[in-house]
Amino acid sequence: MLFKKYLFLIALMTFSYIANAQNSNMTLFSENGERFSVVLNGILQNASPETNVQITGLPAPSYKVKIIFENQEIPELDKTVYFQGTGVEATYRVMQNRKGKYVLRFFNEVPLAQAPIRRPEERTYIYTTTPAVATSVTQTTSTTFTGVQPTGDHVSVDVNVAGIQMNMDVNVNDQSQSYSETTTTTTTVYQEQQTNYVLPAYDGPYGCPRPMSEIDFADAKRSIASKDFSDSKMTMAKQIIDVNCLLSKQVKELMSLFDYEDDKLEIAKYAYGSTLDYRNYYKVNNAFEYEMSIEELDEYIQGFRRN
Repeated sequence: MLFKKYLFLIALMTFSYIANAQNSNMTLFSENGERFSVVLNGILQNASPETNVQITGLPAPSYKVKIIFENQEIPELDKTVYFQGTGVEATYRVMQNRKGKYVLRFFNEVPLAQAPIRRPEERTYIYTTTPAVATSVTQTTSTTFTGVQPTGDHVSVDVNVAGIQMNMDVNVNDQSQSYSETTTTTTTVYQEQQTNYVLPAYDGPYGCPRPMSEIDFADAKRSIASKDFSDSKMTMAKQIIDVNCLLSKQVKELMSLFDYEDDKLEIAKYAYGSTLDYRNYYKVNNAFEYEMSIEELDEYIQGFRRN
């Protein structure tokens, strides 16, 4: 009885931990003012390059970060970053090391409640799995001033004062002439647009915007396969599914990383809502060994409601 109570307490604490887990923020800034864009897990977050970028609402414990500089002569940076906790704000700086090479270095991490307030000029982006694309829009502002234009005429005057002859140049302004000046200020601003991904040879509905790239998916599979225990594999697989859009064939590959039929079924159910070509979902059935699993998955899909 005591052992059962102990297990219940552990389960309750685990549930409480998961329930209270919070998303985190990531702030990146360039030490020398270089402007850059941020790509997380293959998805562009800010289309307009900036010197300071904050991305909020990050649910996963780690992300693959790519820094793309506005100055194309500076090589891109690639680094995997890890949060040390949940509900935190981690800050990274883009800097040059002693050899002059650009690197991404950890700066600090604080709980969200202790995070500094952003200045109005510092943009904040909510984490998205749909890439941002910038289009430039030119705004022109004209200011017209109407006033009086002096003629600048000079008149020479001879004056005799007490027998002393003097010659003076006097400016005569003709106040009847008017003039106008126009000052034009041109500013380029950026608008965020969404691009529509098209999956070749697929004409069905889309369940999410854009699938995970093959490179990132291969990295994800290696990470899952590196875990020794089934529970650890399951946890990591769900973290990856939570923040990515998958193809049906990718779901099938994830299922193949698990040995037990129940685990394969759990992954198939969990990933259905994050699948782009969900009309092709019948393809995952080949990963099962038993017809019963296919029937249970089909029953789950029939009852699934998309937002």
